[in-house]
Amino acid sequence: MKKFKWFSAMIALTVVLGGCASNANQQPAASGSGEAAKPAPTLTVAYSEGGTTMDPAEANDLTSDTLVLATYDQLVTYGVKTVDGADVANTEDIQPMLAESWEVSDDNKTYTFKIKSGLKFQSGNPVNADAVVYSFDRVAKSSSGSFLYGMADIKSVTAKDDSTVEIVLNKANHMFTQIIAMYTFSIVDQKLVEEKGDDYLKTNAAGSGPFTLEKWDPASEAVFQANNDYWQGAPKLSKVTLKFTKEASNRVLLLNKSDVDMAIEIPPKDVAALQENSNLTIKSNASNRILFFAMNNNVKPFDNEKVRQAINYAIPYDQLINDVMYGQAKEMKSAVASNTPGFTDAGYVYEYNLDKAKELLKEAGYAEGFSFDFTLGSGFDDWEYDAVLIQAELAKIGVKMNINKVARAQFLEQQKEGNLVSYISKWTSFVNDPGYHLGFLLYGKGSSNYIHYNNAEVNKLWEEAGAEPDQAKRNELYMKAQEIITTEAPWAYLYEYNRVVGMNNKVSGYVYYPDEVLRFYPLSKEQ
Repeated sequence: MKKFKWFSAMIALTVVLGGCASNANQQPAASGSGEAAKPAPTLTVAYSEGGTTMDPAEANDLTSDTLVLATYDQLVTYGVKTVDGADVANTEDIQPMLAESWEVSDDNKTYTFKIKSGLKFQSGNPVNADAVVYSFDRVAKSSSGSFLYGMADIKSVTAKDDSTVEIVLNKANHMFTQIIAMYTFSIVDQKLVEEKGDDYLKTNAAGSGPFTLEKWDPASEAVFQANNDYWQGAPKLSKVTLKFTKEASNRVLLLNKSDVDMAIEIPPKDVAALQENSNLTIKSNASNRILFFAMNNNVKPFDNEKVRQAINYAIPYDQLINDVMYGQAKEMKSAVASNTPGFTDAGYVYEYNLDKAKELLKEAGYAEGFSFDFTLGSGFDDWEYDAVLIQAELAKIGVKMNINKVARAQFLEQQKEGNLVSYISKWTSFVNDPGYHLGFLLYGKGSSNYIHYNNAEVNKLWEEAGAEPDQAKRNELYMKAQEIITTEAPWAYLYEYNRVVGMNNKVSGYVYYPDEVLRFYPLSKEQ
C-alpha cells in the first residue's frame, strides 16, 4: 500500500494553525492609532460570457467553470511551478485539498482518501465522506460530467466512515487524480441540496470554497463575497465582480481605462497596444489550446496520406502566426500541445513549400489538383482569416477549397455527425496528459474523433500507455503514437494559442491553469 501527502498535509496544517495567531490573509488593526483595519480590496474582471449553470457536474463553459471554482473545493488539487518566470499549474503534482492524504493499493486500482477533520460547507454543514459519495454520484448521473467519470474509470465510491472514502477503479488509471482535481468533481453540500432540491444548484452555490455567491445574472454580472471562515484562511480580496462584456473591444477599453482590474480573452491584435500602458501587465502564457485543419480520412481525396501531407506543405505557417495571431501563438508540431508531458515533434517535417506539395499531389494521382468542401464555423475571427489564407495558397497548387460558413451551433452539430469533409477546429485538454488528448481526438474509438482517423498501431500504443504505471515508459508509448500520427497527417497543424490575460499592475498572484479558468483565491491587489 502506497501512502501519499501526509507530510505536505502536516505542513499545510501547521501553516493554517500558525495563521490563527496572525493570519497573513487578514489586515491587522493599525497599531496605536485606534483605527479599524482596512477592508480587503475588491477585484473586477471583464468576462465575455455570463455562463449557463452553477452546478459543478453540469458546468462546461469557461464562465460556469469559473463560478464553480470560486465557491467549491475538490478532494485534491494541482501544484504550482514557475516556468520562464510565470506561475503555472503543475498537473503532474497532485496536492491535498479537502483530502489530507490518500493511500493507493499495490495494483493501483483502489484509492482511500482521508478527509481533513473539522471542515464545513458555507452552510455550516460538515464536509464528510457521505458528501463526497453524493457528489461523485451526481457526476456519474450528469449529462455533462459523466464522460469524465467514465474517463476516470470509476467502479465504486464508498464511505468507509465519516472521514474516509474508498474509490475503486475498474483498472489502473494514471490520469485518475488529475481528473478528480477538476471543477466537475467539486464536493457538494448534500444536506443543503436535499433540503432545497437538486435544481437549487443551477443558480446557487453549495460548496466549501473561498467565496460565497452574492449575485449571478448571466446578462450582466456575478458578484462573490469573501468567505472569511474559509478553512485555508480568508481570501485576500473582499469581493470579486465579473462584468459580462461580450464585445472584445469593450473589454479592452475597460482594461485600458482601469475601469476593471483584469480582462480575459483579449484579441491578439490588441496585445501590443495594451503593453504600452504602464499601468498594465499582460500575461501571455503558452497554452495547450491547439488549432488544426481537419481532413475526413474516410472521404476522397483525404483518404490518401500523400494528399493530406501535401496540404500540410501548403499552409502559410508564418503568416498565420504573425499576421493573423500577431505573434500570440506558436507553431504546432504534434497532435499534442508542446507543454504537455510526453510531447514530441518526431515526424514533423512540414514547412511552407508549394513545390513539395505539388510533388506529393502528383504522387497521389492528383497532379491537376482537386476541389473539396470546407466548413467554417462562425464566432472566431482567426479561423476566418486562416481559412482565406489557406484557400489562396491551395489555389496555387490547383486545389479549390470551397468555404461554407455556418453558425457556430450548426457547425458543432455537423461536426459531431462526422460527415464534414474538412474544417478548422480548436481543442483544449483540461487534463494535461497525452492519454486524455489523444483518447478523445485520434484514438480509433475516440468520442471526438470526427475525422475518422483509425490506425491500429496508434490504438494499441494508446491502450498500452493507459495501462502503464511507469511515466517514462508511458511517455515513450505516447511519443511513438504521436510520430505515427504526425507522419500520416490526419490534420494539418496550424498553431498553439497563447492564453492572454490583462491585469492592473496592482493585481498579483495570477496562476495559469491548462483549463484556462481563473482561480481568485491566490489573487491579491494593492490598496
